Amino acid sequence: MLRRRFAGATSAEAGMSTVEYAVGTIAAAAFGAVLYTVVSGDSIPDALGGIIEQALNTSV
Repeated sequence: MLRRRFAGATSAEAGMSTVEYAVGTIAAAAFGAVLYTVVSGDSIPDALGGIIEQALNTSV
């Protein structure tokens, strides 16, 4: 009796984890694409270069 109850409870959500992983993967890929677009633009490398240059030129 207990095995049937447990089997019925787990089989109802069998495909749920696959859908959640698919949505998470798509969201991560979209976030990666947006992040790549932002970082590969001209302003970010220039800003990072300026920060690094300023840090190297400071006197202690």
